[in-house]
Amino acid sequence: MSRQSSPTLTPTRQSPRRDSVPPAGPPSLESGDHLSRAEFERRYEAHPEIKKAELIEGVVYVATPVRFEQHGRPHSDVMGWLSVYRAATPGVLVGDNATLRLDEDNEPQPDAMMRLEAALGGRSWISEDDYVEGAPELIVEVAASSAAIDLHTKREAYQRVGGQEYLAVQIYEQRADWFALREGVYERLEPDEAGVLRSEVFPGLWLDAQALLSGELATVLKVLQAGLASPEHAQFVERLRAAVSS
Repeated sequence: MSRQSSPTLTPTRQSPRRDSVPPAGPPSLESGDHLSRAEFERRYEAHPEIKKAELIEGVVYVATPVRFEQHGRPHSDVMGWLSVYRAATPGVLVGDNATLRLDEDNEPQPDAMMRLEAALGGRSWISEDDYVEGAPELIVEVAASSAAIDLHTKREAYQRVGGQEYLAVQIYEQRADWFALREGVYERLEPDEAGVLRSEVFPGLWLDAQALLSGELATVLKVLQAGLASPEHAQFVERLRAAVSS
């Protein structure tokens, strides 16, 4: 569930004080709790003081405070990059820190997601209570390092439920790994001769990962504009417009 974003989620638990009085209503969420998705949502809704919590493979992770350089700035640049692509591509939707109901054991809040509208063949949809259900075509996480849950348990969950692409931006290592789902397994996309990563699901979505990590947003958007001017993006837009009008 979502209220604020966080770069690192650490499953630790603090022992309650022996002389404390149990609060009325559902218990709070604690990192390390093993819960069903229904119980996770019930407890989260009952405790608005919790700003961000996720359920990953049936285990609760409660977020720590957000740092600017480790998360806030790169997250903002990722959103700018995706939003420019969305503006140029009909039928594409972008979400920032939106709760994602993957299955009964997983309810993460990815830093960003890009999805096709269900009417155009997208694999996710919006529930009656306004949550994303199913696996979006692209999921993005900004991680403090490769040791974070984003590169391990979360990636495995996204792979298992069929997330077509997964981009993990790792701040400490200064690297970005973009995975594409091939025969049920995530494989890393390799950059082209110019060092640019290119989405296989969203033609024209190009990324200069080093520029992103260095905070050079102008370069990131320049490379993206080249992707938006490519023949493959033009063909993709034509297909989407034809599907919308049919």
